[in-house]
Amino acid sequence: MPAKKKSAKKTSAAKNTSEHRRLWLMYPPRLIQTPIIWELGGKFELITNVRQASVNDEIGIVCLELSGKREDIKSAIKWLEKKGVSVEPVEINVLES
Repeated sequence: MPAKKKSAKKTSAAKNTSEHRRLWLMYPPRLIQTPIIWELGGKFELITNVRQASVNDEIGIVCLELSGKREDIKSAIKWLEKKGVSVEPVEINVLES
């Protein structure tokens, strides 16, 4: 039985490890004036870093870096999607290449 407890701790620790994720956020017109990233920072224990943004009357596109616990990042992504923001991973590091 002790081996199972150790593996459970490892699983739990793996979920809480810190990570960094870069995401593309695409806002529909109805959300462009809403401070989504500010709300996200208040709701989740994450560090947010806007890497790139382009906003006009029709769409908002933001490259956002999130740093924090893996579970918090997953929850934040689900929250963004529920709000109506499209979330996609950044495939290529465009900003530093």
